[in-house]
Amino acid sequence: MNIVFDIGNTQQKVAVFSGDEILFHAVKNNFSATDIESILTQYPASHTIISSVHASFTHADILSEKTTLLLFDHHTLLPIQNKYATPETLGKDRLAAAVGAWFYYKGHNVLVIDAGTCIKYDFINAQAEYLGGAISPGLMMRFKAMNNYTAKLPLIPPEIIMQDNEINLTGDSTMHALLAGGGKGAIFEAEGFINAYEERYPGLEVILTGGDASFFELHLKRKIFALPNLVLYGLNTILEHNLKKT
Repeated sequence: MNIVFDIGNTQQKVAVFSGDEILFHAVKNNFSATDIESILTQYPASHTIISSVHASFTHADILSEKTTLLLFDHHTLLPIQNKYATPETLGKDRLAAAVGAWFYYKGHNVLVIDAGTCIKYDFINAQAEYLGGAISPGLMMRFKAMNNYTAKLPLIPPEIIMQDNEINLTGDSTMHALLAGGGKGAIFEAEGFINAYEERYPGLEVILTGGDASFFELHLKRKIFALPNLVLYGLNTILEHNLKKT
């Protein structure tokens, strides 16, 4: 068994893998030492990988004592070729998502849309080369920016954003105008990126992931493969690749 940690800007995720199957999955704001000990007791895994946006993970010492620990960084061996010009600045979640996309669609051109704190667009080609992508403000970042940088625009509550209602193109109130600009604007952006990549790479596969994936899955006018745990699958694939190389 493998234990995979994805430590992001707003959430921390863990998954226990047996082969390619997730046996356990949890999401928290912060994992405590007790949480880590409980996972290790219930799932006595041999190997662990940590991907963290921060300099370190508080409880890495517990994991290194009881498992063989791999800290994922730009020096880690990958099953794909990273063509990013500045690999040391590349977000680990973006690279892990690209590896996860390669795992699911080997031999295909794949665009990953990771809708989280930021919306990340990442592209891996049919030759298993990660070429990069784009980063834009996430849904809540857009609404918070309009609230913070103006005197009178209100903050759109997250529960309104995630309602199963159609967002009107023409907002008939300030609330609806903000939803049209921030919400529908994000949808138009995603559709624009998909169309641009499809023109260049016919037969393109698209994977949707991230905390706000359900919003895009609801409003995008096309069927897209949604995989919320893509980054975790990518990290497990990276860990397995390194185990085979040792």
